[in-house]
This record gives sequence, C-alpha cells and structure tokens, in this order.
Amino acid sequence: MLRPTDIDRIKGNNSRYAVVVGVAKRARDIASNAENNSVVLMDKTVSMAISDFTEGDYMISVPSPDDNP
Repeated sequence: MLRPTDIDRIKGNNSRYAVVVGVAKRARDIASNAENNSVVLMDKTVSMAISDFTEGDYMISVPSPDDNP
C-alpha cells in the first residue's frame, strides 16, 4: 500500500497525482515483464514499484508545457 511517507519520499517537486500515475505505470510494467517471462511474483507489483522509486532505480519525469510541439 502506498503510505503518505512513501509519497513524500518519491514526490520531490512533483504532484501526488504524478507519483500515483508513475507508480501505477511501473507496477504494470513489472507485471507485464513477469507475465512475458513466466515468472511468478511473490510480492505485490505496487510494492515492488514503490521500492524502485524509493531506492532511486526509477524517477518520475513530468514533461513541461514547453516540451509539446
């Protein structure tokens, strides 16, 4: 479960919404990779995704309005 302290650690300058979306996308990626490789996961994908962000393996990147053509 995503606890408030986890959100604060991951958040940085991003919004809570960006954190939740980023964690959800990473969790889906973990689940997809496990399914494609026929790996049985013992931990929940959301917990694994949160660990990836808190350990610094992944970072949340929000595009600025200037990045759109």
